[in-house]
Amino acid sequence: MQKRFEGEITGHSATLFTYALDHATNVGGYVAMESFEGALHGRTGTFNFTHSATTSGDDRKDESFVIIPSSGTGQLTGITGTGGLTDESDGSHSIWFDYDLPA
Repeated sequence: MQKRFEGEITGHSATLFTYALDHATNVGGYVAMESFEGALHGRTGTFNFTHSATTSGDDRKDESFVIIPSSGTGQLTGITGTGGLTDESDGSHSIWFDYDLPA
């Protein structure tokens, strides 16, 4: 899966995504690993992150979102942190990062 990012984070990612879902009830879960290339608040480079969640139908729970340590390059070298993903009502997704970068 390919993703494009716009806003405070711009660029693209390649995503390995797998899920197990009962389509009749929308109960299940997913795991994903992404390799991002672009800019985060104006600092350019690459980094990897993982995310996962489960659902009992209408919710997201058991969420995990982690930037992979030592995966940053360029001006994103040394990035660490977490983040999150929100499903929007129009079917799009919003992503946020709570990260630290060396000065």
